[in-house]
Amino acid sequence: MTGIAAHRMRGCPTPAAQSRDDLTHVELTWIEKKIEYWIRFGRATQDQVLDRHRRIVAFRPNTLFAFVRWAANDFGTVISRIDIVRAVAPGDAYQTLPFVRPGGEILLKVESWPKVEDVLRHIDAIEAAGIDPCDVVPDHWRHVAHRMSTGEAPRPYSIDRHRAWLRRREIEG
Repeated sequence: MTGIAAHRMRGCPTPAAQSRDDLTHVELTWIEKKIEYWIRFGRATQDQVLDRHRRIVAFRPNTLFAFVRWAANDFGTVISRIDIVRAVAPGDAYQTLPFVRPGGEILLKVESWPKVEDVLRHIDAIEAAGIDPCDVVPDHWRHVAHRMSTGEAPRPYSIDRHRAWLRRREIEG
């Protein structure tokens, strides 16, 4: 057996679904009050509209983005989740994540709407300080995830910490 049928039997993506570039692709769906997958922050380099409800955005390696997923059925919410992800370069280790090809380094994973809202408020506070969340030190997102997993409030991301991170990037860069 060869071709697309063989790919499917081995559990591989079809050739059309395989990425032909070094980008991380995220499939977004928006069906009002049913399925709402969106990017909260991130600098997409490509945006491909598939139809009126779906599109695919792509991110360059080492860029950060926040992917929010919410879905409901007739009985209420079935998923509320936010992931803050670092797009990976070819050859980097990565974690798989639904609707993200090939996957990424998951810096933060939070489930349940009240916790998702807490993360969204944290992102809003960072933006209110004049900082783009895409430029925040990745360790801060890990800190937020760890603190929230223990029921503790994360420390705010300060402008001083951000300046130190930018200097460190310059030196290492």
